[in-house]
Amino acid sequence: MSRRILFGLFGLFILLGLNLLLGLVYSSLELNSWFVPDPSPLERATEFSWERLPPRKELEWRDCFQGRQCARLIVPLNHSDPLGELEAVIALIRKPSIFPPDSDSYRGPILFNPGGPGGSGVDFIQGLRGDCLAQSLVLSSILWASIRVVLGVPPPRIVFQDGRRACDMGQGSSVANDSAEGVARTWAHQTARDMLSIVEAHGRYKLQYWGFSYGTVLGATFASLFPDKSSASSLMVLLTPMTKWSNNLVDAGKALESFFIGCAEAGPDGCDFWAPTPKDIRQNLTRLYDSVRSSPLPIKSRSTYGLLDYSGLRTVVFTALYSPYALFPLLARGLAELAAGNGTPIFERLSDPPFQCSCDPSEHMFDVHRDASTAIICNDNHEIPNNLEWTEKYFETMGKASPEFGDMWSTGLIACQGWPKFPKINFQGPFEANTSHPILLIGNTADPVTPLWGAHKMSRGFNGSVVLTQDSAGHCSVSGPSLCTQQNIRKYFLDGTLPEPDTVCNVTESPFPEASSGFDPAYEQFLLTMDSDDREMFAAVLELSKIPFVPHFPLLVYSPQG
Repeated sequence: MSRRILFGLFGLFILLGLNLLLGLVYSSLELNSWFVPDPSPLERATEFSWERLPPRKELEWRDCFQGRQCARLIVPLNHSDPLGELEAVIALIRKPSIFPPDSDSYRGPILFNPGGPGGSGVDFIQGLRGDCLAQSLVLSSILWASIRVVLGVPPPRIVFQDGRRACDMGQGSSVANDSAEGVARTWAHQTARDMLSIVEAHGRYKLQYWGFSYGTVLGATFASLFPDKSSASSLMVLLTPMTKWSNNLVDAGKALESFFIGCAEAGPDGCDFWAPTPKDIRQNLTRLYDSVRSSPLPIKSRSTYGLLDYSGLRTVVFTALYSPYALFPLLARGLAELAAGNGTPIFERLSDPPFQCSCDPSEHMFDVHRDASTAIICNDNHEIPNNLEWTEKYFETMGKASPEFGDMWSTGLIACQGWPKFPKINFQGPFEANTSHPILLIGNTADPVTPLWGAHKMSRGFNGSVVLTQDSAGHCSVSGPSLCTQQNIRKYFLDGTLPEPDTVCNVTESPFPEASSGFDPAYEQFLLTMDSDDREMFAAVLELSKIPFVPHFPLLVYSPQG
């Protein structure tokens, strides 16, 4: 099959789960651009504004960003009451296929979800990551992102913790709006019905879907609710839906150990925090922990100031585990500087870049905010007991699951203790079905937050599904460059072919640069065995692995300025 036909077989769509509630844009803990480099700064078309794009009940695409088209689709706020007065709007973005929808080579859209929960799919697709995902599938792809905004209600007022949030909304009022019309509708099953609405608005009847992280919760929810509507679903790193969030970190220790092993193997020229053995490197990190715990470092740089303490240092280390190929070398460099007495590089990785309001109301419409994750997690989960006994037990459970990071992770669910109480009528399982096409589940052997066991557990509920294992650290398979994994994903979306059960795919190189001349005969031979399509796909996969995956789960509320 020619490369041109492969490029046009699909449109790739990306759908973002709920992260804009009642018109509120929230912010998650983000590291600055020095620590999480943006390889392709988003270039917003000066003539385009989401505010000027009218919402419709049918898809009406307009050119927006470079090589992209945008639309806003009206859906019911509550799909259980489709004729109700209140409606919601989903913002959509796509990269069009080179083939028109009526072409024999066009295979239809793939709905894509970047996870979070509450991650910005618009930003996810505008930049280099969207192009790499399309190229990695050997497709000229269509990509979608979606955010719900409630229509027909007055703009809410809320107390903001910082000037950025108030600036985002152009308000500084002291009255909070926790109306059930918006906040209480942030449920996975409502988003699953949004997904179906999008597919049907495109003139299709079955879903093709690729979900990462929390996007797998949405994919599993959709497959359970609409098993006859699932044409192909690739779920990347399974979160077991509606769990108590107590088993997420069981492989975090493996991910951290991969840093120690990789650094030791890279040698002093390949890893700035090098020591002769992984154990030595672990001990050196422990010494840094002990140092900043007993004596936090005061920091003042050109862009920020504050204290580098124990929580801040662990936040930097934990975040790096999501993206080893993008962040392990930077983490090693920062730790080496800290060991030498310079804490500024590590501290700056904790600080948001300076923020400025924009004259365009939609400029920051899709910024990621921590409170969006809290809303989604608290609504989708069972009601969290508001008492000290439960808190202590949960905190202890998380500490046993991950001695290194369990206390940090536990704050996400503990935050739900103060969440408004209302009837839990959202879908909470069972997550099982005989789908019209078997599901492909993918997990890493050392994913810090979504362990491989979740994929195997979910697979037992969906007849005919297969688990593909990628032998690497990092969050989601795109955190490591594996041609084998991507070839299997491409075959699956091309003709529905599933890999053999128990298939394990390896990555092709280390997160740390080799301390040699750079010539590796085995690696050169590997490149020579690929045809032109595979080489281009591998180049895209390698580039994807170097784009940081920024966590949106509210690990901890960290403010370097106190």
